[in-house]
Amino acid sequence: MSNPSSPDRRLLQQHAADNVAIAVQAGGLASGTVLAGGLVLRDTVPQAHKVALQDIAAGAPVLRYGVAIGHALRDVAAGSWVHERLLQPLPARSLEGLPMATALPPAAPPLHGHTFQGYRNADGSVGTRNLLAISTTVQCVAGVLDVAVQRIRAELLPRFPNVDGVLGLEHAYGCGVAISAPGAEIPIRTLRHLAMNPNFGGEVMLLGLGCEKLQPELLLPPGSLPLHTAQTLSTLRLQDPQHVGFGAMVDHLVQSAVPHLERLNARRRETVPASALVVGVQCGGSDAFSGLTANPAVGHCTDLLLRAGATVLFSETTEVRDAIAQLTARAATPAVAQRLVDEMAWYDDYLARGGADRSANTTPGNKAGGLSHIVEKAMGSVVKSGSAAITGVLSPGERVPPGAPGLYYCATPASDFICGTLQLAAGMNLHVFTTGRGTPYGLAACPVVKVATRSELAERWHDLMDIDAGPIADGRATVQELGELMFRSLLAVASGQRTWAEHWGLHNALVLFNPAPVT
Repeated sequence: MSNPSSPDRRLLQQHAADNVAIAVQAGGLASGTVLAGGLVLRDTVPQAHKVALQDIAAGAPVLRYGVAIGHALRDVAAGSWVHERLLQPLPARSLEGLPMATALPPAAPPLHGHTFQGYRNADGSVGTRNLLAISTTVQCVAGVLDVAVQRIRAELLPRFPNVDGVLGLEHAYGCGVAISAPGAEIPIRTLRHLAMNPNFGGEVMLLGLGCEKLQPELLLPPGSLPLHTAQTLSTLRLQDPQHVGFGAMVDHLVQSAVPHLERLNARRRETVPASALVVGVQCGGSDAFSGLTANPAVGHCTDLLLRAGATVLFSETTEVRDAIAQLTARAATPAVAQRLVDEMAWYDDYLARGGADRSANTTPGNKAGGLSHIVEKAMGSVVKSGSAAITGVLSPGERVPPGAPGLYYCATPASDFICGTLQLAAGMNLHVFTTGRGTPYGLAACPVVKVATRSELAERWHDLMDIDAGPIADGRATVQELGELMFRSLLAVASGQRTWAEHWGLHNALVLFNPAPVT
């Protein structure tokens, strides 16, 4: 995506074919404002909202990003505010007759010599953090686990200074569910692969209750773990007879953590190539600036990461559904293109069963931030994937295959928390999260680099946002410059530099995607 351009920096037109532009100025633009070229505003236009650059007839396409984001419901005069009530969204693109691997991008020259300081794991993966994670089979054990984690932090972690922290992987699954119904495999494999995240160093502790449907042997069956991890796995069940009272349960958990902490504490950061990064990209609390500043910068950073041999995961099915033709055309092979189609079709059916479609995605905050509907949001979301070929597709809960770096579509709902959870299960060791309206999102299992789409947000939330992409909007920086800054920042964070979320200990809950019935 090229840098946005306009004869007047108060408005930004993203593509020469666009008949609307975005009001960039803080506080918006007042009715009567005269812009470059003599365009006079007929309405007061809030910041991040669209202005008609020319007369648009009723039924004519409204163009942003060089593509139609909808049709005008009535005649719209040049200088008018183009908002959601004036737009008819386009129907979803059919999944038939798509271009399948027809526009494979040329391979970009590799980037050599970029490294970070990470923790090597026995399975070949690399952690950006050195954490003890305690997995669970069922929500019933969460209260006991929380008390044990607090004790481990207070009593044990001071003895193990090279361990970055301890966390419980608690969730709302495991019992009261149709454990073998179609769709149940998604939360089960998500939990299995979460336990194997590179930031956990191959150390797995598993806490169960005893009577739940998701028994430890179902969650982690023989052969599901690497040999080193399987040999050191510790499994506890609270209903076992040796647990006489609450205190015994907690004591056993705390004692069982010691050998895992000892092995983690023996590890040291070492120089590893940037190709060891598995970066998940996501947006939340989006506004019209998301597709103007932060997401294009992430897209450029994505291209740099891929040139350095890293793996990048992009997601959010409802937010890329309207760009499916772009994605299938960029697929590395027809088989990858077909996997993209299959994931979109599965999700279309899933939403239809619930009486919804992709248009249910947009929030009041998205609309207040200038995103009229899902088509416009999708066009700004998909640019996080950059311009390289899509080399693989992961169904929800699946993990990146070992030794197969590249650009992956990691199929997830657009929910911030479910998307982050599924990207962690896929093997993510570093996360990039863009926001325009603002969200203090964080993950305990992985550092999250938050990118503000607007300088106003970055200044107001100065101790929550890690990178300000606003300079792209006012001409102080280009998309490429911000993308390069982001690339360098990611290497620093991967090497141990703390994000604001880590500084404050801001961590959202993990949320499983469970499309199967709850009994």
